[in-house]
This record gives sequence, C-alpha cells and structure tokens, in this order.
Amino acid sequence: MKRIVLVVMMLVVAGCGSRSTPGSSAATADSLPRPGVTAVDDSVLNTESTATPVETAPALARDQPDCDGGRVTFDYPPVDLERIEYVTPLGLMSGSHVTPVDHQYYQNFKEPDWDITVYSPAAGTITDIQHMQQTVSDGPGEPIDDYRLVIEHTCTISSIFIHVGQLSPRLSEVAPSAGGYARIDLPVEAGETIGSFRRNVDYNVIDLEVTLEGLLVPAHYEQESWKIHTPDPFDYFTGEIQEVLIAKSLRTEEPFGGRFAYDIDGRLVGNWFQRDTNGYAGVDRDRYWAGHLAVAYDLFDPSHVVVSIGTFDGASVQFAVRGNAPDPGDVSIESEVVVYELVDYDYYVDGERWDRVSLVKGIEARNLDGRIYGVVLFQLVDDRTLRVETFPGKTAPQVIGFTASALIYER
Repeated sequence: MKRIVLVVMMLVVAGCGSRSTPGSSAATADSLPRPGVTAVDDSVLNTESTATPVETAPALARDQPDCDGGRVTFDYPPVDLERIEYVTPLGLMSGSHVTPVDHQYYQNFKEPDWDITVYSPAAGTITDIQHMQQTVSDGPGEPIDDYRLVIEHTCTISSIFIHVGQLSPRLSEVAPSAGGYARIDLPVEAGETIGSFRRNVDYNVIDLEVTLEGLLVPAHYEQESWKIHTPDPFDYFTGEIQEVLIAKSLRTEEPFGGRFAYDIDGRLVGNWFQRDTNGYAGVDRDRYWAGHLAVAYDLFDPSHVVVSIGTFDGASVQFAVRGNAPDPGDVSIESEVVVYELVDYDYYVDGERWDRVSLVKGIEARNLDGRIYGVVLFQLVDDRTLRVETFPGKTAPQVIGFTASALIYER
C-alpha cells in the first residue's frame, strides 16, 4: 500500500491565563475545562490549549512508497499513569477551542510540582519538535516554555504530544531554541522516556488509515489535516493499559477516550465555518477561530448540548441551551428557525459541584439558568448551509427573527 502523504501544520499552543516553566505545562489547575462565561469562581478559567496555524511542514509523511500500513498495538502508556489524577477525553470546547478538540489531556493538578514522565508508547522515530513560547487566545498572551513532539510509529500511525515541559537529554541535544521548529530523524524505543511535564500534557494518535465520518468536509481541515485521521487513542493500547486509561478517564460513556467529530449531513449538530473564512484555518492567524461554530455535546455528559461560538459579542464563548432542547441532532431543514437562549453551566457529581482537580465518575453538566446571556438563531438553508445570528443580551421574546446582520455558515 502506498503511503498517504499528509501535510501537518506547525502549532503555537496556548494555555489561557497560564504560565509554564521548565518541567511544567501551559495548563494549570485553574485552567481546567470551564464552560460558559460566568465567573462563579475566579480561580476557574477556560483551558485554551489552542493551536494556531503558523506554517506548513511535512510532519507525518515520508517518501515510503512501499509502506504497508496496518495496525500497531502500543505496549507502553503515553505517560506515567500512576502519577496522573485523570484523563480529560477528546472533545473539549473551551474558549478559543471552539470546535471540539482532537486531543486528550493527561493531568494532575493535585500535585502541581510532580514531574510526570512521558514515554514513547511504541518504537518509532521522532520527526518534529516545536519549542513553543507564547500563548494565543482571546485573552492576553502569556509566555510559555514547552514542546510539541511528533513520533512516527509506522508509516501510517503517529503520536503527537503537546506541552512536554522538559525533554530527555537525547532530545534536548537536537531541540530548537524558543520559538523554533526542527525537523529531525531520531529513533526511539518502545517505553523510552522522551521527557516530562507538570500538571498537563496533551496527547493524540494519528492513523492515516482511519477517516472520521463526523468531519464531513475534509477540505475545511487542510490546515490541520491530521484531524480527520484522529481516532480514540485508547483503542491503540494493550488491554491492560486500556483498563487503566478507562479507569482514569472522566468520561463514563463509550467511547471512554472521548469523541470530537459530530457532523451529520442535513442536521444542525457538528462543526460549521463562516462562509469565506477559509474553514478551520480562518482569515486571521492570530484569531483563526473567529468564524468557527460548533453545536455539539459535552465531553463528560453527552446528554448536554453545548453551543460554542467563535465570535459572540467580540469573543469566543461556550454556552448551554436553556431547556437543553431541541437536540441539534434532530434539527433539519424541516425544523425552520431554531431559537436557543444561551446560559452558563457547570459540572456536578452526586449533587455537589465538581472541584475540577479530583478523579470522579458520573459528571453531570447542569445549566445555570439565572442569567440569559443572549439568543442565537439557527436555520438550515440546505443540508450544508446554515443561517446564524446572535443577539447578545437579549431573551427569546425580544428577538423577532433574522435581520440583515445574519451570517451564513457552511460545511
């Protein structure tokens, strides 16, 4: 089988309101997934491990015309699982992460000073190192100092780590200076230590023989072309490691490793991009998410509808839907105009607000209906065209219908 050539973007990764030092990641205990916009607790902020396209670089493709592909099983975990508190699954929507994210978060905010080892889960070749130094989000930029790594395990399967705080000595010798990017060719063994982190590291698996059905228009993701080839990472590990990963996951419904691709043709649910804004890449590199829109389900509580908007009253935000209905998976052309009142939400376990640092099971997303932040109108014009208008500060009785300010989104 010929190898698929996949062009991967370099990234600048952001942790909103967070600062990292060597050995740490950009995320902090205060930057756990924070829905909505209400400052219920000033110490709880949005996690924005946001990827901004900078320039293209071939990172998951080599000239291997005889590549046979095929599945590989990872015999080692991506990190020291005994030292993490939990795994945040695929699918986070937070801040400038407007569309559900394609990576998991391996986190321990209870022990913020622990150095947690990062492993190569299988033998392979490290092909890319990016030394990140600046956050990118709607908030003020913050300096960071950590790394993004790509490991090719086979000609079709790769691992991507983001926010590795310190590199192993072998990698440090070939790492670029702050703000730089290096294309390398460094073999690593299965289970080899490649670095460490504190608090948080991002991880995903790329499999070029997998194409997600829930991202309907691959051309929209050309700037991060691996997205359409990003399965649940848990599926690639041995049964023993899978058991530990599932036990550590904050999600208790399958897929336990998370889900981030929700598009259904002819339905409201899923990702949308404002017309003439260049899909996922956007038109402004410093705010590429401005034209993004997602109407999807919470990563912990899949019964809960989330409306994630790239620009609402000038900023990227996530809201719940008052009444949690109608289900966007049921909204079609026949539904005509859908009116959602937008409210904040938070997470609860057994009736108590989740502290966001402890491993828990059975997280429930609850609406906080005390304040309505605005209204959004949706109307499917055809199966892949959506009319959208937001009304910040309004309630449903105050909105008569679409105005000349309505925008068209596509997929």
